[in-house]
Amino acid sequence: MKGTTARKSRRRQENNWGRFMLFGVAIATGLLVILIQFQQVDAQKSAIAFGAAPWAIARSATAEAVTRGNQEYLLTTAELSSSPASPSLPASLPVSQVHPLPTTLAQWQDTTGAGDYFSQIKLTPVGYLVWSQFPVTIYVERPQDSAESSASIQRFQEWVDVVLQAVREWSVYLPLEVVSQREGADILILRDRPPLQASYDRETGKFNIPRARSAETRYEFYLRQAAISFAGAPWAIAPEKVLSQRFTIRLSPHQSADYTLATARHELGHALGIWGHSPLETDTMYFSQVRNPPQISVRDINTLKRIYQQPTRLGWSLASQARGNK
Repeated sequence: MKGTTARKSRRRQENNWGRFMLFGVAIATGLLVILIQFQQVDAQKSAIAFGAAPWAIARSATAEAVTRGNQEYLLTTAELSSSPASPSLPASLPVSQVHPLPTTLAQWQDTTGAGDYFSQIKLTPVGYLVWSQFPVTIYVERPQDSAESSASIQRFQEWVDVVLQAVREWSVYLPLEVVSQREGADILILRDRPPLQASYDRETGKFNIPRARSAETRYEFYLRQAAISFAGAPWAIAPEKVLSQRFTIRLSPHQSADYTLATARHELGHALGIWGHSPLETDTMYFSQVRNPPQISVRDINTLKRIYQQPTRLGWSLASQARGNK
């Protein structure tokens, strides 16, 4: 009897140990998957780094598909670094050149000697993020669901009004146009809280999980058909394709009007070409929120003007690459 009891006890211990081992293997596997995912997120971050600043995260978006229906070709990361093997994609990118300054920036003169923070601007794979076709079109998300409560719609409309104010402030320095259609807009501004993006720090071996994010700005590059003008015809489609950019800005709906304005003003600065941050809190492009958000400063515009005086591949057709190689 005692021997039978002992054998049953050993079997129970062996079964419990087996279940414990399986449970341990499952946990280890899950942690490994999470680690790989965090490493992938970390590897996808753009060259611009903002550390743990509570303001916003600006990131580049990598396109992995080609859209042919509307004659737009999204560019992949591989295409930006080398000639693609696929014959359906362009063999090379345009040569970097300087665009003429838009009239608003050409007329801008700083009489204060405030300087700029051009040294803080980050280069992208195609150069500086300069717009060359004006006006830059901006779509601002608006209330659509009639089933929402009147209070919810009112809060949404207040958010829209504040964002439009930020657009008006920047339109003094660059030609901007608010459009009602989302499709085809150069910049999308969406009322959407950006998702938290955790990252893995290989040096410290720790995970960095931000507490909150008030905004996010992403860009992508694509090729669009060039539009040209003829006498007697307002426009026509040229055979050349032009390297272009577009942005998506996500602004949290859970901020006060003052901070929403400051955030919209800041993120629009990124989308208009200031792909970096100022070290001074008196500039709207300062890297973090402050208690009394500043207006667009002289230094902000001095920096913007210098950016638009730099060479870029954006806004040039692929035909310019062939001409540049001759």
